[in-house]
Amino acid sequence: MGKKFVTFGEIMLRLKSPGHERFFQSPSLEATFGGGEANVAVSLALLGKDAQFVTALPTHAIGEAALREVRKYGVDVSAIKRTKEGRVGIYYLETGANQRPSMVVYDREGSSIALAKPSDFDFDAILADAHWFHVTGITPAISQSAADSTLEAMKAAKKAGATVSVDLNYRKKLWNYGKSAVEVMRSLAKYADVIIANEEDIQKCLGIEAKVDVTSGELELSVYEELTAEVKRQFPNISVVNVTLRESKSADHNGWRAAINGKSGFYVSKYYEITDIIDRVGGGDSFSAGIIYALSEYPDDEQYAIDFAVAASALKHSIGGDFNLSLKSEVEALCKGDGSGRVQR
Repeated sequence: MGKKFVTFGEIMLRLKSPGHERFFQSPSLEATFGGGEANVAVSLALLGKDAQFVTALPTHAIGEAALREVRKYGVDVSAIKRTKEGRVGIYYLETGANQRPSMVVYDREGSSIALAKPSDFDFDAILADAHWFHVTGITPAISQSAADSTLEAMKAAKKAGATVSVDLNYRKKLWNYGKSAVEVMRSLAKYADVIIANEEDIQKCLGIEAKVDVTSGELELSVYEELTAEVKRQFPNISVVNVTLRESKSADHNGWRAAINGKSGFYVSKYYEITDIIDRVGGGDSFSAGIIYALSEYPDDEQYAIDFAVAASALKHSIGGDFNLSLKSEVEALCKGDGSGRVQR
């Protein structure tokens, strides 16, 4: 088995209103890049893994800038398909505060990755020396050909002997090319070893019901143990189900923990009260990167794996932009209980 950690999906231009302003309250937008699978690749590279990101990008200057942004964090971009077709997708972000939620507006139709066909990528070659392959439910939602490419990539990863993880990541605004999320994601889940999700993702992508009210404060853990067990019952190929438990008290104040139903049992992470959120976009991706890293390093310690992933994601809430720029030493320090925020001298 190889050493590469490969992700496949879309990177977008992210245009955000300054601070906590409404769109165009002042005449500017902050331009960065982000997207689920790119975020995971960057996190894994910063945690010390040999990370590779695969996508399709146009050959013009904006496509080049997106590629350069990922490469600067040490991510291998050699398998990115450059094309004259399509565009760089865009998403607009307005950061909420208190009782006003954050808002995302997508402008990504006709992007290069949405138009790319499975034959545009030599997945057998790309994944030949992969240790781990990660995708999300976002890419299969953008077009039929993107869903086909995701399936081909997962099959190639399985053939190569890599561990395959899927963050279900349900996005209601994207599923509009004629297939339902359940139809597509259940077929993809048959090739997964590890699932990452929240209770809504499991319901909307796999059609498995959860009796949970995320706005009610305290979350009932037994519900999640049963929910994750049901996923494993319906998909015997899946050995690990991770479920994030976010309590949304306001836009800036969340309770944060997660649970893992793994090979050795059901474990719940430490709980974090996150009271001053800087940016929660990418929080789930930072969790995915954390669980991938920890399960690959400590496959026999699933309690540590879930604690590491939740700590990594808790730190991401303090960092603006899509990428989690936290280092392994910082995540480990928080795992050990150093959440004081005191100056490190």
